[in-house]
Amino acid sequence: QVQLVESGGGLVQPGGSLRLSCAASRSIFSLNAMGWYRQAPGKQRELVAGLTGGGPTYYADSVKGRFTISKDNTTMYLQMNSLTPEDTALYYCNARYCPPYGCSNYWGQGTQVTVSS
Repeated sequence: QVQLVESGGGLVQPGGSLRLSCAASRSIFSLNAMGWYRQAPGKQRELVAGLTGGGPTYYADSVKGRFTISKDNTTMYLQMNSLTPEDTALYYCNARYCPPYGCSNYWGQGTQVTVSS
């Protein structure tokens, strides 16, 4: 079992910055993959940025050069700069954990990001 708790969302003006955090109930380094997803009203959930153990970092084209994903032992972060109204969405943290008995995906409750003047 992995519990994930997001924080850091809020209302920000276009061009502003926010940093999202995702606190995990076990060491980040024990997880096989982690990522940030977002879902805007009327749209499908999309992967924004992802980390895999030893693999390349993934960024959606729409956020490359503006968003940075990082982690420490217990928390994953998403630094978001140069925000635009198109970044408005509910942002979710996801983790994939693969103990010997099989893999499972876990989700946080989401944190709202609203970019508006």
